[in-house]
Amino acid sequence: MRPPHPPLPPSPERSAELRRRFAEEARSERPDLATLCLLVGAEADGALDEAGLDAAQVELDRLAGELPFRPGTPRAWAVALRDLLGERYGFHGVAADYQRLESSLLHEVVRRRRGLPILLSVVWLEVARRAGAPVYGVALPGHFVVGFGAESGAASGASGPGSAALGERVLVDPYDGGRLLSGTDAEVLVAGATGAELRASMLEPAAPLDVVARVLNNIRAWAAARPEQSAVGLWAIELALLLPAHAARLRYERAVLLVRRGEFAAGAGELEAYAEVVGAVDEAVAEQVRGEARTARAMLN
Repeated sequence: MRPPHPPLPPSPERSAELRRRFAEEARSERPDLATLCLLVGAEADGALDEAGLDAAQVELDRLAGELPFRPGTPRAWAVALRDLLGERYGFHGVAADYQRLESSLLHEVVRRRRGLPILLSVVWLEVARRAGAPVYGVALPGHFVVGFGAESGAASGASGPGSAALGERVLVDPYDGGRLLSGTDAEVLVAGATGAELRASMLEPAAPLDVVARVLNNIRAWAAARPEQSAVGLWAIELALLLPAHAARLRYERAVLLVRRGEFAAGAGELEAYAEVVGAVDEAVAEQVRGEARTARAMLN
């Protein structure tokens, strides 16, 4: 097993090509979740070449081919995926995985069969989708899970957030080996992560681009806790900025990170550009950001 330190990044030329492909895929009519996650992995890991990208897709295809043909009900699909991925192949998560960047990289999660809840869920989603299952991701606060059944179930179900609200849908927790969740289990997951009650809106299907944005947010959070890994945080922000919809504040985060990395002129320029944007809605914030830009420029002397 590789030591728990980040992989080496790709060359600048390779990175530019990966980002071009990432932006193109993100803006396509039907963005492919596996492709986007693998491109994130290639931006993190310079050793992931085209053969490696293809191999990860082939492995997902192979796993899908081991599922029973059309198991039937949402519960039958959920059980089949649990038996295959959770039990036979041992895909699951452990607390130590939160300390590893590899736990947010799809090709490493496929290889190691370990990862964060959202990346393990991507494996479940991609294997199930290839086999024809009615499957979708569910971005619960603090914990990503997978649903089987009609995607509109959350919106059309009963008003309460418990089992009745799940209707004909079945939720599973890939981080826990694909354990089938009751409505109460989902409530406990949300309460444990946020202290809040589970609401029906939390059970809505997560779009592929929303999943990718959350993956990148996890990588940014991992890097933010490790100042020596600011380069990882920077590319995670820059990929997030390539998504069609992103928070304007990401531009501010990028500017601040550039200043922290000692790239004072570039960071100051980004701060000034952000101030122009935010000034249209909040002049006080814009002036504060301009002050940060002046401070950054002063560091050049």
